Amino acid sequence: MARIDQVAGIEHRDATKLRKAGVRTSKALIEQASTRRGRTALSKKTGLAPKDLHLWVHHADLLRVKGVGAEYAGLLAEAGVDTLRDLRRRNPTALLAKIIGMNGSARVVDRLPTEGMVEGWIAAASDLEPSITT
Repeated sequence: MARIDQVAGIEHRDATKLRKAGVRTSKALIEQASTRRGRTALSKKTGLAPKDLHLWVHHADLLRVKGVGAEYAGLLAEAGVDTLRDLRRRNPTALLAKIIGMNGSARVVDRLPTEGMVEGWIAAASDLEPSITT
């Protein structure tokens, strides 16, 4: 479970709005915004767009993958992996090459993952059900 400001894509101002609405962790975001109805209610409380909440729930879902912390979840999002389903479908070698290339210019993380780590993430993602139901 990560702090809400550690979910990829959530800026400080948005994290503040979420915290004021009682959403302080990635787990709380998943619990409150994993359904369309939940996102609509949270959107009304916070003024944040439901489509942003939808993306952030997917990013919070990546934090449930064993071995993926806030930095690596951000790295995956930067590399175009936004959901557990995206991660499951990736080729570990190709994904690592994309991460290395992208990190070289964007410098998202100091310590790059190994191919074994990426393989582990893909395997772990395959064992999880996505949190978003609608």
